[in-house]
Parts: sequence; C-alpha cells; structure tokens
Amino acid sequence: MILDDRDASGPRVRGDMTVEVALSVMDGARVEHLLLCDEDDQCTGSVTRAELSAHRGSPSYTDRLRLRDVLVSSR
Repeated sequence: MILDDRDASGPRVRGDMTVEVALSVMDGARVEHLLLCDEDDQCTGSVTRAELSAHRGSPSYTDRLRLRDVLVSSR
C-alpha cells in the first residue's frame, strides 16, 4: 500500500528491520502498524502486527527475517 506522507502518522521504519525488532517497536509505541519508508524517508507502505504475527508463526520463520522479506512474500 502506497501512502501519502500527509496522511501518514505513526512510527516509521525501514525494510531492513527484523520482524522481531518491528514487533518490539510496536509494543513500545503501543501501535498496531508501522509505516515503511525508503532511503529518502518517503512512506512506501505499512505493515500490521497481524501480518507480522502470521509470518512469525510460519514454519519458515527465523529471527533474521526482515520486513522487506515479509512484504515480498505477501505479494
């Protein structure tokens, strides 16, 4: 999902963050989603706790799984 920066609120992260760290950020910020940003800090999408939890429960999950890998496998 592409977002308009004017409508984007919440913690911003990059795709190289691991799922584990992303879930920790969500816990700390008490949010259900994170905004994904590119190298220019432009919002390119979002990821939800439910999406990350689904990947975390899969047999192929490792603690090194990156957000960018989750997005690729979700398409």
